[in-house]
Amino acid sequence: MFRMMRAVPRMANMRQATIKSQTVRAVSQKVSLTQVARNIPAMGTRKMSVQSQSNKDFDSNYVAYFNRPEIDGWEIRKGMGDLVAMDLVPEPEIVAAALRACRRINDFSLTTRILEVVKIKCGDKESEFWPYMLQELSPTLAELGIPTPVEMGYDQPELALPNPYEMH
Repeated sequence: MFRMMRAVPRMANMRQATIKSQTVRAVSQKVSLTQVARNIPAMGTRKMSVQSQSNKDFDSNYVAYFNRPEIDGWEIRKGMGDLVAMDLVPEPEIVAAALRACRRINDFSLTTRILEVVKIKCGDKESEFWPYMLQELSPTLAELGIPTPVEMGYDQPELALPNPYEMH
């Protein structure tokens, strides 16, 4: 590899002398952030008004989103992805609306994934939340003919090896 050398130094690195006795020398002064901040004009802050959304409004917005007749698989995944990204477990009404949307587009695998994600979102409180969720969703699951992950055998891994710490 060849390294190109400049015949003339860059002007950004050089300071030109104004008096004949001075010589051209490299700039060795470092500018600190506080010096830069002093030179920036003060910018006004823009305050955003945040209206808190009530729980009923939040639920009704997502139910209306999933009940749209023109919804497709990508939009269902997007809506569930947004719900999963939040620090909450979605209400059974929202999950039921998402399952009905999956039925409208005939995407059985997505219904299974939604149920698995909701179970995962229950987290440490799974013993509390998941039975309640199944109780509330059982009419919808029966109406749509969707089995639970336990009924499909998804609660146990298919190719799981025994835990070596529990063998003996």
